[in-house]
Amino acid sequence: MIRAALKSLLGRKLRLLMSTFAIVLGVAFVTGSLVFSDTLGRSFTALFASTVGDVVVRPVGGTTTQGSPSTQTLPAALVDELAEVPGAARADGNVTAVGVFVVDTDGKVVGGLGPPALGGNWNDAPAGHGLSGLVVQEGREPRREGEVVLDERTAERGGYDVGDTIPFVTSTDRLNLEAELVGVAEFAEGGSLNGATLAQFDTVTAQELFLEGRDVFNDAWVTAEDGVSQEELAARVREVLPEGVEAVTGDDAADESASDLLEAVSFLTTFLLIFAGISLVVGSFLIVNTFSILVAQRSRELALLRALGASTRQVTWSVQLEALVLGLVGSTVGLGLGVLLAQGIRAVTSSFGLDLTGQGLVFEPRTVLAAYAVGVLVTMAAAWLPARRTARIAPVQALRDDVALPEGSMRRRLWAGLALVVGGLAALAAGLFADVPRAGWWVGLGVLAVLLGVAAASPVVSRPFLSAARAAYARVFGAVGNLAGQNGLRNPRRTTATASALMIGLTLACTMAIVGDSAKATVDRSVAESFVGDYVVSSAFGGEFSPAIADRMAEVDGVASVLRERFAFGERDGDGQGVSATDPDTVDDLGLTLVEGTADPLRDGTVVVEESWAEDEGLTVGDTVTLDLPTGEARWEVVGLFEDNPIVFFPLLTTVDTLLDAGFADRDNYVVVDAEDGARGAGLQERLEEVVADSPVVTVKDEAGFAAEQREPIDQLVLMIFALLGLALVIAVLGIVNTLALSVIERTREVGLLRAIGLSRAQLRLMITLESVVIAVLGAVLGTVLGTFFGVALMRALRDEGLDVVSVPVGQLAAFLAVAVVVGVLAAVLPARRAARLDVLRAIATD
Repeated sequence: MIRAALKSLLGRKLRLLMSTFAIVLGVAFVTGSLVFSDTLGRSFTALFASTVGDVVVRPVGGTTTQGSPSTQTLPAALVDELAEVPGAARADGNVTAVGVFVVDTDGKVVGGLGPPALGGNWNDAPAGHGLSGLVVQEGREPRREGEVVLDERTAERGGYDVGDTIPFVTSTDRLNLEAELVGVAEFAEGGSLNGATLAQFDTVTAQELFLEGRDVFNDAWVTAEDGVSQEELAARVREVLPEGVEAVTGDDAADESASDLLEAVSFLTTFLLIFAGISLVVGSFLIVNTFSILVAQRSRELALLRALGASTRQVTWSVQLEALVLGLVGSTVGLGLGVLLAQGIRAVTSSFGLDLTGQGLVFEPRTVLAAYAVGVLVTMAAAWLPARRTARIAPVQALRDDVALPEGSMRRRLWAGLALVVGGLAALAAGLFADVPRAGWWVGLGVLAVLLGVAAASPVVSRPFLSAARAAYARVFGAVGNLAGQNGLRNPRRTTATASALMIGLTLACTMAIVGDSAKATVDRSVAESFVGDYVVSSAFGGEFSPAIADRMAEVDGVASVLRERFAFGERDGDGQGVSATDPDTVDDLGLTLVEGTADPLRDGTVVVEESWAEDEGLTVGDTVTLDLPTGEARWEVVGLFEDNPIVFFPLLTTVDTLLDAGFADRDNYVVVDAEDGARGAGLQERLEEVVADSPVVTVKDEAGFAAEQREPIDQLVLMIFALLGLALVIAVLGIVNTLALSVIERTREVGLLRAIGLSRAQLRLMITLESVVIAVLGAVLGTVLGTFFGVALMRALRDEGLDVVSVPVGQLAAFLAVAVVVGVLAAVLPARRAARLDVLRAIATD
């Protein structure tokens, strides 16, 4: 039986090769995601191991929850004292700043998206365990004001060599500065900054630029003498530390930083694995279909084996053996393709700022195990149903000319499908509208159950559609159209199984189209209703910028007033919480609609709260909001509640001085400019843009530009999802091609007879194309209907999150249907060509 199974497999190499495409692509996505994830983890682990000392001494609250330095510092005298601790070889103070952007030779910012633009002071202290940190590999270290060292990758991307003058844009009061590039540094142990940029000045200059000229540091490294462990040195250092300062080992500091950062970007790996799962689900339909057709074509052969004495189990496992071989081959090819895919993902993320080109791909053993486990198990599970049906072939059927596989009850399929749909809808409703743990899992399982339920019931549900298609074809294309329609009705299982693969991809595409369009419509309405002022000034990268910009804009001719808005992040009950801030005398310019209390008495140490957030937290006027901030626990009195406002980005609004007192840096996030009467449109925007002409980090926008900026991240996310869903659609198209090709092989004698009684090659190609179009349109119609339902339901569930506009992009959905017709035509090209080239006499003689 093993020899018979393998011989049968090798005898149908082309057919099985086509069915491997789905598993190859699915395994490749899983492999690529895991390789990229491991590479990302190794890169950050290596990076942080090279950027900490043996012991790191830092002020408690020295960094915000976003990882930026706070205003909490260490006095230089403490660093000198740390150098005298027994077991310490040396101690070095570090100045660290974020928002120090290098401007390249074309006047554009180097990096900016994602990884930070870092600045600080140069020192040659070794990293933990004696590792070398950054070392100057060209030029020398900075020694005086006006000199700077860049990391190698930043210098290369900026187009600079040693001796060039580098322009910078900073988020400090000193908005623009220039320095001579005197050295280029790299990690001696290998690795990179993963897309971050680093500019290092001499210590005095760094303190002047980033610490207001005070002789203090953001943290300090203490290097251990030979034979002294990090734990021993940390314990001795703690004995001399004042209150509010802590010491941690370099290993703990590195692990902490790497873990926080990996957790922040973990969504990327999860995102990729979700789409790998979608690809495998879609691919499973293709594999089930392929094996169903192959088993049907071999039904007489299998019946003959039963007649010769093969047991039911032997026949079943012969099919499973073929699936095992197919899974192994597909997994092997998918494994190799996954490595290439990981390189592609690395290249794409580098274009968004996360540059891992300096880190080699990490290929862990678990990746190989996962690839083969996924590929083999999915393939064998998908082939199980066709294999099980082989057991129902009676040996006596081998004596017949035509052997038909037993078919299960359509009624059972219908009831099973309806049960899955009902269960899926219940899970979907629980995830969207009920307070259940891990709601995302409920939604995902609910969507999957509904899709599988519709796929199971579709042979019955879609019969009216297939009958209508046959009638329409007969009316338009005559006898050829009637034949094409009857072929679709002849085996509704096969037709709908092939269409279901396309249905899944289009369901998710339509859902995301509705979610994206609704989100953009919500943004447009919110901005139109609540936009205040005439212009908004913000960072092109969504970060902080220098407060000097608002000061300069206040002096521009035609400006009536400027309003600063700042963001900060603390913790509330262990979760991150954002806070907005503005000056008390400009709070009325935000256009707040107060529903309780008043914003007039907003003063330092108080807060006004967004109405729905206050309701969720059980707060009202007079209550106290507690947050953990860099300077410790803060308790702010609630003095008012306001309606949702697009300019106030977080549900808590306090004063600028409150944030400064809490340890946050003096930086603006948004500036709203109000024009004098008659000044708007009279060249004012051009004059405002002149203020930031030397600062490519900052942009000036009117209402339309601000709305477009808010829509841009939504467009990027939807576009990325569509690109990933394209993989599922490719598999679905391959499924149509595969089904048609195998159907042509299965119907070789029928095709020969049709040609013999006068059907031309052109008519034969038309017939197969019409069959393909029916499959594609059926999948598109089912996908569009389900996608519209899921999209509307999801938006209804998100009303309390502020997404209260439901917008269905009818034009986009119609385009999906039109593309489905094109897909059907293109998918039929190769199968139709093969059918048309069959020799008539050989086809008639085919057994």
